[in-house]
Amino acid sequence: MYEYKVLPAPEKGEKSRSVKTPEGRFALSIEGALNEMAAAGWEFLRAESLPSNERRGFAGTATHMRSLLVFRRPLEDQTAQFQPRKLETPPVAVAAPSVSASKGTAPNPATGTGQTLRGDRKNDPILTRPQKDENR
Repeated sequence: MYEYKVLPAPEKGEKSRSVKTPEGRFALSIEGALNEMAAAGWEFLRAESLPSNERRGFAGTATHMRSLLVFRRPLEDQTAQFQPRKLETPPVAVAAPSVSASKGTAPNPATGTGQTLRGDRKNDPILTRPQKDENR
């Protein structure tokens, strides 16, 4: 279980002598916010842009997009209960055809008989051409 903290993302960059560009200053302000929260034990999760409806004038509303930084950390009472464990590797079963060393045959699952592994190619129905039927 986690607890979450959501902060508004910085809108302006921090001034620094080492950073001159607006993009660099903005990145520096984001980096400062992330490092500050990390030092307090918060893990950065993500940045979100969400719509926000706000009043405008007497009866009107306007929708503005707000940028937010989302952080999380484990709850104090939950960290002691968390005990990771390594999962066992399931056994792998490989079915290999049994070969008779003396005869050189393996069982054919379709017919239940042994089929020749080497040697007799003349009588092998897969390797020989079909015979022409003389009755046709």
